[in-house]
Amino acid sequence: MKTAAIVTCMIGLAAALPYPQQQQQQLEPRASGPTTPPVPIVSYDNHLNYDGSYTYSFEGGDGTKAVQQGSLKTIGNEAGEVSQGSYSYVGDDGRTYTVEYVADENGYHAVGDHLPQPPPIPEAIRKSLEYLATAPPPPPENNQQQYNNQQLNNQQQ
Repeated sequence: MKTAAIVTCMIGLAAALPYPQQQQQQLEPRASGPTTPPVPIVSYDNHLNYDGSYTYSFEGGDGTKAVQQGSLKTIGNEAGEVSQGSYSYVGDDGRTYTVEYVADENGYHAVGDHLPQPPPIPEAIRKSLEYLATAPPPPPENNQQQYNNQQLNNQQQ
C-alpha cells in the first residue's frame, strides 16, 4: 500500500515539473516575416449594385488576374446567386494558366486548357440517359395504389 502511495506521489511530481527549456522554445510561435516579398495590387475594382448584382476584378503585380460578375436569380420559390468569371496566374513553369467558370443552379463549372477533361460517355450509357429523360416521372410514394389503379385502367381501355 505504501508503495502505491509513493508511486502515485512520484507521478504527480513528474507531471507538475515544468517543461525543459528546449521544449518550451519549440512551442513558442516564431515572429518571422514572409519568405517572399509581398505582391503589389496593380488594379482593383469592386461594385455592388442595389439589385444584388456586382462586378469585381483585380490584377496583381505578378500577373495574377481575376474578374467576376454576379446577380441574384429566382427559380420557383428559391433565390440564389449566379456568377461567372475567370482568373489567371503564372505557374512555376512560366506559363499563364487561365480558368473560366460559371456558378449557378447547375453547380460550379470550370474550363481551362490545363484542367483534366472527363472521358466521353459510353454509347450504352448515353442512350440510357436519353431514354430516362423522355420517360414519365415516377409516381409519388404516397399515391402508389392510386397510380397502379390508373395504369390498370389505361391498359384495359
